[in-house]
Amino acid sequence: MNTKNEAPHPYVGMWVTEDGYIRHELLPNGRYVEARGNRKSAYQGSYTIEGDHIEYVDDTGFTADGDFINGVLYHAGMVLYREH
Repeated sequence: MNTKNEAPHPYVGMWVTEDGYIRHELLPNGRYVEARGNRKSAYQGSYTIEGDHIEYVDDTGFTADGDFINGVLYHAGMVLYREH
């Protein structure tokens, strides 16, 4: 997804629910880690982004998707905001 000479994708980084309970870290290498509450690695896997759409495949094979709309990530009924 990224080579050393490319800037990271603009959506790479930490995305969190308003209450901070769910945290998606989109890593520059096409991997993600999802934390839930005190579980730092509740889920992890790979992701791909096309335009404003994201597809997730966790390491068990479960798939999910989401959309970035006006700087907000809508994923599986959750709303996640960019952490700065």
